[in-house]
Amino acid sequence: MPTQFAVADQADMLDLIAANPLGALVRLGPGGLEGDHIPFELAAPTDAAPHGLLRAHVARANPIWRADDASVLVLFQGASSYVSPLLYDVETAGGRVVPTWNYQVVHAHGRLRAIDDPAWILGQMTRLTGRHEDARDGWKVEDAPREFIDRIVRTTVGIEIAIERLEAKFKMSQNRTPDERARVLAAMA
Repeated sequence: MPTQFAVADQADMLDLIAANPLGALVRLGPGGLEGDHIPFELAAPTDAAPHGLLRAHVARANPIWRADDASVLVLFQGASSYVSPLLYDVETAGGRVVPTWNYQVVHAHGRLRAIDDPAWILGQMTRLTGRHEDARDGWKVEDAPREFIDRIVRTTVGIEIAIERLEAKFKMSQNRTPDERARVLAAMA
């Protein structure tokens, strides 16, 4: 990875995950590589999990939770955009410019742990919903009939991934001149 695009600051990586919680979870399944897009809750780093924890829930019918203790990769993507070579100093480069793509991505590596605990699942659902609903006027889990929520919880399994390693690349035209970066930024706006 070119050094100008590498991200070393764990806080920057965790900020991207928190702002873009829909992760693509990749694992090796019976038929080869499998992927699931799941909204995650990011729990802050602790002594036991120095890179943080990813928590989510899936339908019991989803086989992902049966991959208990499997090594997984979760991909989180931030901003991205096509970059036209017309935004570069084409004449100065003697016409040697090509299109590219600017993007931000974080790869979180860890082991999946299945959690079949109704209280844990309900708590995770409640926190995740609360984060994405308006605090004052949004929908709350307790707004639904209790017997309905109990049935949903019974048909759901929690998953947790202690992040063992984080890698990130923020390719945002850092290898271009300040004028070119300003043009790219203006075009993206």
